[in-house]
This record gives sequence, structure tokens and C-alpha cells, in this order.
Amino acid sequence: MNGVQYGLTKTGHSGCDAYINFRKLKGFKVTPKNKIRYNGVQVKEMVIFNVTFVKKVLERKTRIKLESYLQYIMRILEMIDTTGGDDGTINIALNDLDRYKRTIMNKYRVYLDKRYTELLLKKIALYERELRMKQAYLMAYPEEIEYEKEERSR
Repeated sequence: MNGVQYGLTKTGHSGCDAYINFRKLKGFKVTPKNKIRYNGVQVKEMVIFNVTFVKKVLERKTRIKLESYLQYIMRILEMIDTTGGDDGTINIALNDLDRYKRTIMNKYRVYLDKRYTELLLKKIALYERELRMKQAYLMAYPEEIEYEKEERSR
């Protein structure tokens, strides 16, 4: 069944076959995770053409991703506070945030509103600023962190 393509429409089948050249149409490509096994059509890639549906999908996707970044940053800062040192996790988080920011600017900007894109970039900049402030504090006062670490161990 390689090479078979399916098209979904709202109306029923009219009896005539139509070929759609998907390479010429511009849409948002989605690859589903396929976590649930079933005896049916296995979807490997889906292209969404409806602009409002693409917008809803991307807003949900970015909201979930930003919430996961917030939880990740909170875990990093909590770990640094308890252990008293940074083993490069802040740099990894900053690089990951920068990569996600570039993804938003290059891929999602076409489908999302300008105002929503600016809001996303401001949230990411806020996360980056918090991480950079913690990184600067760790570089400026390493002896205070070691002193606090010794006090906690008693």
C-alpha cells in the first residue's frame, strides 16, 4: 500500500476520482505520534489546509510547549538552589529556548497572527531573562553559594 494517498472532505463521495497535487498546495504538515495501535489506516503525515484549523492547532501546540518550558525552567532553578551549582543546564535550556524561538519565527509566523507571535516571543524572552539572571548571579557570587551549601548540610 505504499504510495496510496487519501483525501478527506466534508461532503460524500460523488463517484469521480480527482487527483490533487499536494506539492503545489501550501499547508501545515503534521506528523501524528500514533501511540494507539489499531487495524486501520496508519497516518504518517497529514497536511492541513484550513487556515483557522492550523491556527488553532499551532496555538494549542505552542501553549503546551511554553507550559512545559516553564516547568523545565522551574526544575532547573530548584535544582540549582538545592545543589548550589550549575553543571551547564542553564546553557542547555537557553540553547533550547533559542531554537524554539527560531522555529516560531521561521515556521509558525506564517500561520499565526502577528500579535500572538509577538506575545509568544515576549514570553520566551522573559524565560531567557530569568535564566540569564540566575546564570549571572552564579558567576558573580560563587562563594556565597558554596557557603549556603555548607550551611544546609549540617
